[in-house]
Amino acid sequence: MNLQPLAERVGRYGLVGLAAAAIHATVLVLMAKLIPFWLSNLSGFLAASLVSYLGHALYTFRSETTGQRFARRWLLLQFSVNVSVSALLPLALSPWASLPITTVMLVFTPTLLNALIWSRAARFSVRRQQRSNKTKPQLHADDLGLTNATNTAILALAAARQLDSASLLVNGNAVESAIEQSRSYPSLQLCLHLCLSEGRAVAPPQQVSELIDDAGRLKCSFGTLMLASCLPKNAPKRRRLERQLRCELNSQIQRFRELTGLTIIAIDGHQHVHLVPIVLDVILELAPEQGISWLRTTAEPLPIGLSSRYWLTALTNGGWLKWLVLQNLTRMALPRLRKALVATNARFAGVLFTGRMVDAPLKAAWEELTSVSFSPPQTQPLLLSHPAAPLKPEEIHKGLTDFPLSRTFFSSTWRQLEWQAVKKIQASASTQSEP
Repeated sequence: MNLQPLAERVGRYGLVGLAAAAIHATVLVLMAKLIPFWLSNLSGFLAASLVSYLGHALYTFRSETTGQRFARRWLLLQFSVNVSVSALLPLALSPWASLPITTVMLVFTPTLLNALIWSRAARFSVRRQQRSNKTKPQLHADDLGLTNATNTAILALAAARQLDSASLLVNGNAVESAIEQSRSYPSLQLCLHLCLSEGRAVAPPQQVSELIDDAGRLKCSFGTLMLASCLPKNAPKRRRLERQLRCELNSQIQRFRELTGLTIIAIDGHQHVHLVPIVLDVILELAPEQGISWLRTTAEPLPIGLSSRYWLTALTNGGWLKWLVLQNLTRMALPRLRKALVATNARFAGVLFTGRMVDAPLKAAWEELTSVSFSPPQTQPLLLSHPAAPLKPEEIHKGLTDFPLSRTFFSSTWRQLEWQAVKKIQASASTQSEP
């Protein structure tokens, strides 16, 4: 094995890292005499970041970037991560602020984080230069059966063969209508859209009393389930909650079978609750007896070619936070799925820009997924959308009474824009595939 290229790369990274660290340390020490300790550290980081960004793109990873700067989203990611660390770490280390080791930790922690960020940025630079279409992503829509408006858009896409699959909300207000109409489109793949945060419980209320409110509506939000996942495995509250989750999941699977006639179950979750550890525990426990063969994961690569305004929107809308949480939950889930022989999609897109998957973000996500190669038991990379027609007044005021979390989301005109955007992306893909 030739270690020379690796040694050269480490050496170049070290030179840039030392230069950035030196600038960070100099600004930190000088400014600490004039301004608060945490602010001087942040100032040092900001100065070092510019050196790091330019140095690694133009020098360390020159073979990958061909001397070009990294895409600006990597600078935004670096700032998002390191600003948080640089602001919070001094507060944690303030009792030891006078020790030399504290300065070393403050200076080199961002450097180590940058090593991970810039290495990944370099890999994406290579992919941008060598991009080639290897596969067609699976176009997928969530919330079939929620309302007539969602049914209209999803089934229109299915009729035009512009959609590959959809998630069925078995406790939706228009689920029977959705199934009746979907029988005309046998190529549309259906999976169970597990819902725990809103809508009526499918199981008898007395069997899921902790999952519902006084009106019988499901109330387990993503955050509530995450907190429950932190309880010890043998905690009475956790065991009681798992028992009721098992009951509701069994009931939703049975309802899905009655509606679709399918025996092999593919599953995802409304608001991605299926990836929360306590819910995933129950799903994998039931997988053998219920025939659960596939589960959606959300390993979402960062697309390239987007302007800064889209990334800032993702930051302000919470897309970055959702992406980070779901990336980590997917990493935790993947080895468990392999062990349980449950298949999943190779890659995914649709969290970073949830609710606004139109125009540039949708095209960038599509192009990113076309460069993904995969092999069984993995399935095609999956691109998620939430198309819908305009809601009628009665659906807004009555039809979504049991779905308060979805009312604002599906009342937005962005749902109609996503409907049109999916049409365009599919038409564009079809044109490009023609000889």
